[in-house]
Amino acid sequence: MTATLQRPPAPWRRLGRNRLASASLVFIVLVLLASLLAPWLAPYDPNFAQPRLRLGGLGSPGHWLGLDAQGRDLFSRVLWGGRSALLACLPPVLGAALLALLLGLFAGWREGRASALVMRVLDMLLAFPMVLLAIGLAAAFGPGLAAVSLTIGLAALPYLARVVYADVRAERGKDYLAAARALGASPAALLWQELLPNVLTSVVVYATTLVGGMLVFLAGLGFMGLGVQPPYADWGRMVSEGASVMLQGHAHVATVPALAIVAVALAFNWLGDGLRDALDPRD
Repeated sequence: MTATLQRPPAPWRRLGRNRLASASLVFIVLVLLASLLAPWLAPYDPNFAQPRLRLGGLGSPGHWLGLDAQGRDLFSRVLWGGRSALLACLPPVLGAALLALLLGLFAGWREGRASALVMRVLDMLLAFPMVLLAIGLAAAFGPGLAAVSLTIGLAALPYLARVVYADVRAERGKDYLAAARALGASPAALLWQELLPNVLTSVVVYATTLVGGMLVFLAGLGFMGLGVQPPYADWGRMVSEGASVMLQGHAHVATVPALAIVAVALAFNWLGDGLRDALDPRD
């Protein structure tokens, strides 16, 4: 009787077994859909104010999450704020991940002045305070989505490139690359067909987790007035505006957007942990 080798479950099946990661993925998809469909899902225009109802609490008639200090519906503003938050974080982190792959592969595979120069420039970005970078870009381009997105992309780049660089340095001496080289594989084939699939997992996992951190950073910029500018809804600015009325007994104005920030950031972190376990070939 011959024994049959059992194939390991596919990564998506492994991810599905992780209930926390699966729930996080579903939650993120729902947040993305709700943000994209905000023009149709939001019951009010996010800037429509009803001064007579200002600071209405949770469960107010027609405003189940309450109203802010100007009488604007918080549920509508949270939906529209999600558009700003995800638009400011997801594309810059994705762009930074693609650029980090190129820079990390180049610097980790080659040895010489060019690769050392790439890493030193990335180290300078890593050492530069992100808040000062945001202030400088806001001064150059004006505060708003463009400056914030560029800040997040530049802030994420050195972290992601460091991950790629470390993986390439760890993989470059392994047997499978030596075997491929002995079979006549070109340097380009070694990089893109052999090495890239083995470093891509780390980038996907780290970039997913990094989105959560950048959402919190974006909220901090909005709190300081450096994020998305009025009249557009922004979670960080909503928390800042709500903080001024918390001591008056209206904590929901700041708590509602703050909970949205925490929930989405945690979901990306938990999804990143689940992807790490699902894509880890050693398990």
